[in-house]
Amino acid sequence: MTIASTDSSQSWLLKLKVACDLAGLSPYSWDPVSHRLEWDDRLKAMWGLPPEAQVDYDIFLAGVHPDDRAAVDAAAAHCLNPDGGGVYNVEYRVIAVEGVERWISTHGRAIFAGDQPLEVIGMAMDITDTKRGEGALRKSEERFRLFAENSSHGLWIIDARLGAFLYHNPALERVWDAPADAVRDVKGWLARMHPEDRDTAAEVLHQIGKHGGPANLEYRIMRDDGAVRWIHDVAFGIRDEGGGIGMIGGIARDVPGPSSPLVYLIDAADRSRQHIASRLRAARFRVIEFATGRAFLEVADALAPGCVVLDICLPGSGGLAVCRTLQRRQRSLPVVVVDNHGGDAQRAVLAMKAGAIDVLCAPCGAQLLLAAVSTGLAGIRAATHEDWEAQQEDWEAQQAHKRLGALSQRERDVLDGLIAGGTNKTIARTLGLSPRTVESHRAHVMERLGAQTLPETVLIAAKAGLTASPQPRAPAA
Repeated sequence: MTIASTDSSQSWLLKLKVACDLAGLSPYSWDPVSHRLEWDDRLKAMWGLPPEAQVDYDIFLAGVHPDDRAAVDAAAAHCLNPDGGGVYNVEYRVIAVEGVERWISTHGRAIFAGDQPLEVIGMAMDITDTKRGEGALRKSEERFRLFAENSSHGLWIIDARLGAFLYHNPALERVWDAPADAVRDVKGWLARMHPEDRDTAAEVLHQIGKHGGPANLEYRIMRDDGAVRWIHDVAFGIRDEGGGIGMIGGIARDVPGPSSPLVYLIDAADRSRQHIASRLRAARFRVIEFATGRAFLEVADALAPGCVVLDICLPGSGGLAVCRTLQRRQRSLPVVVVDNHGGDAQRAVLAMKAGAIDVLCAPCGAQLLLAAVSTGLAGIRAATHEDWEAQQEDWEAQQAHKRLGALSQRERDVLDGLIAGGTNKTIARTLGLSPRTVESHRAHVMERLGAQTLPETVLIAAKAGLTASPQPRAPAA
């Protein structure tokens, strides 16, 4: 019985030693009366000592960083006090013999005889790498915090699945004209948008949540005082460890242009030009006036998108030449023609053929003029959205190409079989593999492509331009 008990004890001691080695733990003991210390070789190495070195409390204390000695002394006093529970728990720095600084974490417990501490037994671990990583992370977070809090642009991050805001900087409150507690999630954000912009914004976020983006988004914020502010957002997906879109981030800023849409007014008659300009400005359009068509065309290529209001009849206005030139240059400058000479039908037809979007007969009412200009500006926004969709498709195709490039040749063969409509069994028969191997390749393909289902896998392949191709045959036996 005694031998069996001894063998069992030795077995458990061996298992304990293996576990300590795997965890990087070093056992130690300390006699608080004689200050005798017992350390293993790993713990001695933390102090830069050789395995054969003898250690005592003075050697231990000499290695502790001067700035941390007070904390070590306080932890020791607490441990040796019966009222303190006998627990020793402290982290401190060690300046090893070779001058290397290390971080040590130690946990121990005192054994008492009455109120007299007899021995402290514990474990120590080198946590230098962890501490350095934490320090680097803190510095990185501090740099980001300083950047974010001092940025004039609004920065935000939301949970892609829950729609809750995880972070936004102070500037976002100014950009969105809302206190922090008023916009807690996407629902609250959409509620502050102009009703006409909500569906588009929600769809853009949905697409980013699926594909990652990035995407450009412009929308109007409805201020509490009734005013409208235009915002430009660049939003992008942030992938998690599994490759899915776990968060969506964005950078928001004010857009001076769309909040006061641009109108370029070309009219050779000063009085007429001033009259039309005053009507447009009263409707909160920004108006840039030109007395001649030539002056306008000289700078047209450098102008921001806007609607052109053109009098085609007065000398110097440029007439239909302005329409034809803009049509040829394919500029985002829709033209509304104003005919001051009785509304001749033939001139109206010629103007529409030259590219004008509308022809108004002067004198025209303010509502007709504003409606025509608003229609032209709406067309610009629609074209901009189409451009964004085209850019998004190009980006998705590029991402699909990258993911396909990471596949092995055998995985590409399996993907070809899937695109062709094959099953695990038919693909296995064609490639000379087992169905289980094909199933494994199929899982790897879906993982590398970031797809959750087979249709999504095929869609990603299609975006990269991959179509069904003849299946390679298994080599002949």
